[in-house]
Amino acid sequence: MPRGDKSSYTSKQKRQAEHIEEGYRRRGTSEGEAERRAWTTVNKETGGGKKEGSGRGKKVNTAPSRKGGKLGGTAAAKRPAAARSASARKAAQTRKRRATAASSGSKKTAASKSSAARKPAARKTAARKPAARKTTARKSTTVRKTATRRK
Repeated sequence: MPRGDKSSYTSKQKRQAEHIEEGYRRRGTSEGEAERRAWTTVNKETGGGKKEGSGRGKKVNTAPSRKGGKLGGTAAAKRPAAARSASARKAAQTRKRRATAASSGSKKTAASKSSAARKPAARKTAARKPAARKTTARKSTTVRKTATRRK
């Protein structure tokens, strides 16, 4: 079988590669590079060709597609706001807000500070004694069986 031969791939895998390639083309990747990346993604997900005699039955891993989608979303977020849809602009604002909130660490917002102030004083847990554990001596099952046999 010559290199680049796709005869061992199922029609579903070929369709997947085609759709992935279209996505890369839309993002401005050259035709050859888009095709190469598409087949790399399909191979990574499905473990190569799935037709007879090609080692069928491998699990499908969709992580490479998620990674590609995430990278594409990041690229879309970098485009000018006018070129994006309203939902994409809103999503970018949300991501930006969450990123700044996460990077600020444990700083509380004004709303959470006011709710914390309204809470009653925390109870002291050090004064409580831990519950005593019951220790029961149990015979093991083998000992019980031999004891019943002897009687």
